[in-house]
Amino acid sequence: MARNQFIVAVIAVVLGAAALIGIVVYNGTRTDTPQPLQADPTVSAGTAQLVRDNSRYLDTAGDDEVTVVEFLDFECESCAAMYPYVEKMREKYDGKVNVVVRYFPIPSHRNSENAAVAVEAAAQQGQLEAMYERMYKTQPEWGEKQESKAALFRSFAEDLGLDMAKFDAAVQDPATLERVVSDRAEGTALGVTSTPTFFVDGDKVNLQAVGDLESAVAKAVANG
Repeated sequence: MARNQFIVAVIAVVLGAAALIGIVVYNGTRTDTPQPLQADPTVSAGTAQLVRDNSRYLDTAGDDEVTVVEFLDFECESCAAMYPYVEKMREKYDGKVNVVVRYFPIPSHRNSENAAVAVEAAAQQGQLEAMYERMYKTQPEWGEKQESKAALFRSFAEDLGLDMAKFDAAVQDPATLERVVSDRAEGTALGVTSTPTFFVDGDKVNLQAVGDLESAVAKAVANG
């Protein structure tokens, strides 16, 4: 009970702070200077989609099954705190729930964008889940650091046995960063202001306690 209360407190604090943080405006190069919150003018609430054809899935259960979408930041402490609960939900509803991850790096987090790019580069080689897991399990080592941890993330790719030439090319490819930024822009259009933000079958989860996600999933599964 004490541990759950602590995790809920962490989530509440970080969600509240993150809601005030703006989105970085990119011009095709990396920047670490946060800018005021701005939505991508090419994405609106009317055109934004929770899941696109190229969205990244942790689990695929089928079009007729429940779909959970998480907008996440790998440097976000609340996201890391929710990670084990997401894993328990995935295990409990294996084969019954689609689980989609979308990138939403917070500008004040020095390495959240680097982490998202590394995960996307790994996903291009079929190693989304492995890199996703590595980021959360190692977050205490690199989170909140003010120097770039891109080299550390590259070492994760080496540990996973990825083709490093392809990984490096993907990290340097502007399209990879564009993919990350596009997810965040679409999240903003959908009303995402903080991480983690979950949607279950299109409905935004009011995450006040660690069990709220599973409760929403259980209800959706029961309703078929």
